[in-house]
Amino acid sequence: MNALSQLLQELLTERPSEKIASSLEALTLADRRRAQAFDITSETVRAVIDFRIQLFKAIHSDFTNLCQQTFKLDTPLDEALWNLWLPLAIQIADRHKQKKQPFVQGFLGGQGTGKTTLTAVLTLILSHLGYRTIGLSLDDLYLTYRDRQLLQSQDPRLARRGPPGTHDLKLGLDVLTQLKQGNQTVEIPRFDKSLWNGAGDRTQSDVISNADIVLFEGWFVGVRPIDPASFETAPAPILTESDRAFARDMNVRLHDYLPLWQQLDRLAVLYVPEYRLSKQWRKQAEHQMIAQGKPGMSDAEIDEFVDYFWRSLHPQLFIKPLIQTCDLVIEINADHSSGAVYRGV
Repeated sequence: MNALSQLLQELLTERPSEKIASSLEALTLADRRRAQAFDITSETVRAVIDFRIQLFKAIHSDFTNLCQQTFKLDTPLDEALWNLWLPLAIQIADRHKQKKQPFVQGFLGGQGTGKTTLTAVLTLILSHLGYRTIGLSLDDLYLTYRDRQLLQSQDPRLARRGPPGTHDLKLGLDVLTQLKQGNQTVEIPRFDKSLWNGAGDRTQSDVISNADIVLFEGWFVGVRPIDPASFETAPAPILTESDRAFARDMNVRLHDYLPLWQQLDRLAVLYVPEYRLSKQWRKQAEHQMIAQGKPGMSDAEIDEFVDYFWRSLHPQLFIKPLIQTCDLVIEINADHSSGAVYRGV
């Protein structure tokens, strides 16, 4: 058991002491980039730690239930709660208070980076802080099944949902605009990937009102067009002239998404330094489903599936540069845990 884990166990089993608070303060300041990313200084750290201790203890029971019931974990992820999710939720709440109107926090992250877990835990914490939080995924903005069938007839290269061009951008812009205006009822679109034999379709919307904070996540949320010349020396699997033509066309389509990204008040990137891990993670997930008797893709099918998305928006070309300009970077380790946290600008 490491030092932080021991301290958190003591927090849960005994009354917080000056020794525990001082130790947590020292650990927080020791990670200088993380402290800076969460606006923590030597002058504010004690107040930050005191408040975080109170919140950690107040939500731990609900957090444990969330881990067990939703994530099917035997042991709650206390270190991630303390080191990442609590300070991030507090920071989002502070940004909302400064803005004095509904706040849209964007999260960019590929498969396996923990977007679903992140948004669920943040929603729990923010509710304890008194904020009504709404989760919205880029996936919820897919075109209907019928519209995607029409799109595929016009451009057979868009055979799968996911790349730029397969979303209803007007719907997304309308929803975010209405949410940011506040004080009104808004229909939040939802998408069911299981419909039409896995092709997916729009399903019943959620009706909400008076949202304080919107957590908007997706695999290319916030991604911007790049210099078309970059595709001349693009990495695999962008290999042929047709691959490069597809990549260029997807790059052009990204311009249509810029008005949607302009609705973001802040962008955090869940960054995997070794992007090829996404294939490994997908294969592990499919192997587990097959072992449970569920249908799953073969390794060859997974390679083709992931390569399709890399041809449309290659992580090396589009995601890596974005970590230099986004508001917050959360690195993701090979075991899916969070690593370094730092400001992108």
